[in-house]
Amino acid sequence: MQSAPSHPKELERLSALIEYEVLDSEDETAFDELTKIASAICGTDICLISLVDNERQWFKSRVGLGATETPRDIAFCSHAILQDEIFEISNAMEDTRFHDNPLVTDPDGPQIRFYAGAPLVTEDGFPL
Repeated sequence: MQSAPSHPKELERLSALIEYEVLDSEDETAFDELTKIASAICGTDICLISLVDNERQWFKSRVGLGATETPRDIAFCSHAILQDEIFEISNAMEDTRFHDNPLVTDPDGPQIRFYAGAPLVTEDGFPL
């Protein structure tokens, strides 16, 4: 498994994330509706709105997954925030970055095979 490196401007990115005051906030209908729509459009069992802080990815909204967060070092979204475009993994079992990731291999986990993520980016260009 390959953990993603930190963002080149990690301290500024984390500062921007904190300024939004959304981490560990209550569920919100607007976010949940977006997640449900995205899941339906994409035909996926799992759909998340994730925010990556210094130690975890926290799920602001989720469909098809009971967990509220995962460690950052195993998070696919940690890789996605380093991209300018959609980050797609067509088969996580065959991708050297993820083939032995517990989110792929753990029989009690989500057993991710396909992943697509697009970074949520602030006005100043910091991916959250």
